[in-house]
Amino acid sequence: MIKRKLVAASLCVALVTAAPVAAQERTAVKEGFTLPAKSGKTILVFRPAVSVGAQSTGGMFEPNADWTDKARANIATALGKRQASLGNTIVQAPEAYGEQAQLVEEYTALFGAVARAVVTYQFFKGNRLPTKKRDNKAGVFDWSLGEGVRKLPGAQTADYALFIYNKDAYGSTGRKILQIVALLGPGIAVKSGEHIGYAGLVDLKTGDVLWLNADGAMGGDVREVDGAEKRVGQLLEEFPGSTVPVADKP
Repeated sequence: MIKRKLVAASLCVALVTAAPVAAQERTAVKEGFTLPAKSGKTILVFRPAVSVGAQSTGGMFEPNADWTDKARANIATALGKRQASLGNTIVQAPEAYGEQAQLVEEYTALFGAVARAVVTYQFFKGNRLPTKKRDNKAGVFDWSLGEGVRKLPGAQTADYALFIYNKDAYGSTGRKILQIVALLGPGIAVKSGEHIGYAGLVDLKTGDVLWLNADGAMGGDVREVDGAEKRVGQLLEEFPGSTVPVADKP
């Protein structure tokens, strides 16, 4: 009997893994903002924030430097291939050192925090902040990184900044076994793995977030070249003025 239950649970996990993941991304655009292709605007692209590791049995994130280095290189290459499809002039942010490098790191982290707040407190209606309820009910997308973005390296000669945040936690063997145990015992669904990505366009004069694409269930293994290309395609879906094709889900 126990053996049969194990087989049944294993099949259930396999089916969950093999089944297409329901689309979870949300895309928002600031009211009144448009960016036609060939508008003459310049978009400054900052180095994507990339972290890759394993998800422990208890659900903790365990960074893997080798995986992260591979993913960072693969995503950078894939992003370079996509630049021609973004519809406007794309320039890489200049290499930053010292205080400037720290400033870039701080604003990249701030973008990730703001994107998470948007997902939690605007995209999910039940969690909306009291201070934003009126605007949210009216469908207003109003978030900002602050006017300090003007001090970022390269900001003086560009109109907008493109920030990208990517985090992958691949389920460990222990985590996958826990899925089976949880199904056999109390019947609790345990998630194995986490694949999150945010891409956002920011006004370099005001700091306003003009466009955001947030996805909590991304496809593509960023440790592989093909997987990174798929991931970047998903991150840039519906980018204003672009001709980026819609990427397939896993």
